[in-house]
Amino acid sequence: MSSPNYSPHASTNGDILAMPSKLRSLMLAQKPDIKINLASRKKVFSTLDTIEGTVTITAPEDIQFDSVEIEFLGTSRTFVERVTTAASVSGRSEAFHQFLKLVQPGLQECYPENGILKAGETYDFPFVFVVPQQLLPRVCQHKVHNPTVRDAHLQLPPTFGDREQAKACDMPDDMAPEMASVRYGIFARVSRVKWSEGEMCRFSLGSRARRLRVVAAVQEQPPLDAGGEESEYTMRREKTIRKGMLKGKLGSLVMEAAQPQSLRLGSNVNLDCNGVTTMATVMLRFDPLDENAAPPRLNSLATKLKVATFFASTARQQLPSKQASLQDISQGMHTEQLNISSRCVANVEWKKCDPTKPATIERRDSACSTTQLTVGVTPEPSESYKGKSYYTARVLVPITLPNNKTFAPTFHSCLISRVYQLKLELTTSGIGPSMDLKVPIQISAEGTPIEGLLRRNSGGESGEDTDVEGEDISDFFHTRTIRAPSEGFVGRSRIGSQAPINEAPPGYTAFAPPRHMSVGDFPPRHDSV
Repeated sequence: MSSPNYSPHASTNGDILAMPSKLRSLMLAQKPDIKINLASRKKVFSTLDTIEGTVTITAPEDIQFDSVEIEFLGTSRTFVERVTTAASVSGRSEAFHQFLKLVQPGLQECYPENGILKAGETYDFPFVFVVPQQLLPRVCQHKVHNPTVRDAHLQLPPTFGDREQAKACDMPDDMAPEMASVRYGIFARVSRVKWSEGEMCRFSLGSRARRLRVVAAVQEQPPLDAGGEESEYTMRREKTIRKGMLKGKLGSLVMEAAQPQSLRLGSNVNLDCNGVTTMATVMLRFDPLDENAAPPRLNSLATKLKVATFFASTARQQLPSKQASLQDISQGMHTEQLNISSRCVANVEWKKCDPTKPATIERRDSACSTTQLTVGVTPEPSESYKGKSYYTARVLVPITLPNNKTFAPTFHSCLISRVYQLKLELTTSGIGPSMDLKVPIQISAEGTPIEGLLRRNSGGESGEDTDVEGEDISDFFHTRTIRAPSEGFVGRSRIGSQAPINEAPPGYTAFAPPRHMSVGDFPPRHDSV
């Protein structure tokens, strides 16, 4: 006897046949054709931009419905892979966070009579959304170490790690790992309410999602306090300069740099990074052991940009760090390093300074932290300084973003962070290793100019060539699970004791979750979880 032939389709058909007749007819009915058309062809939407358009629904046959919903959603999704010697803590932990949900009101006015979509007729449902300036406090109610972390978590994160949408917009790689993503989109759904086995259930008759690219305005934040032994940054280096191999010392070279101004992405961030530049200042000081010793000859200064993405499967209580990501099994880190420039600095002039006269320094900005270095300030003496004459020099280093990458602004959300670090490596003539500094640097973003906000985006084409649309992406805006992890894994099923489930993250697993059922085009109603 031949063995029975099993297939997913046979199993699915059997499940449908086992349903009550009314529910089965609802499942097997033809779905309406849903399209989401935008009034603007903009590739990127920023703070206070208007997202306007129309959802068109065409029914292949008469379809009775109860509601049409149009929502502007923002979600983040992460997963962390951990391999340990203990099997119970190995595997993948995942997290999903719906941090933004705006619902289009007044759609009932566009409903046809008797709640029936007539066969062959097209119905239009207009929508208008505005990108908010920040998120509501209730989407981040977990514990944090200080208010600064809360403020950062309530800023809109940029579209991040959405490769399909970036490909549709013909945009370069944003260097986001597969483990972290932030997506925005318009989600439209037609649904029907049915009673099944004594319970009221809402079933989707058809849905459509259209992903959008959102890069909110990001202001430059105050400089980081990069001091401390456990700091990931190196703002100062000292190096002993020798006459040659196995010869005596000439003196000590000090290299310092402060955090430069941010790299500011313009309102044309959707096109390229042309003109996105800032200036770093490297201050040098040479303390000779002998009055007759000349300062060392400089060779080259190489500049590199380190791109770091932090992600977690549990809500984070503080700003991320490399050390924390290594110690916490629910956190991960991904880095890339880009070569920015390498320039000859042999012509930099040294200035001899008399220790009896005060050094000429620039006025310290009152907004700067007292623990921070200040651009243009003469470095403090080296450990070997004897109170004699010394030399100073200043090297200006232009920092320009390359065009072959997409750079997300610096951001910190409940689950994901993107930060940047500038590495400055100086080589000198003679014997000895090079010197390098690791300095924090921010990337900020301008919003749409005020004249653009005053001008309503209208009359344009739908922009279908720049956006991703389809039923197969609707699950990006909803959790893929229909049941919460067990209490043994999480203890709580949402962030914050008062956080509404439909606006706060529905759950975070610390370890590998059990296998869950896929919901496909039928995302669960949050009030039923």
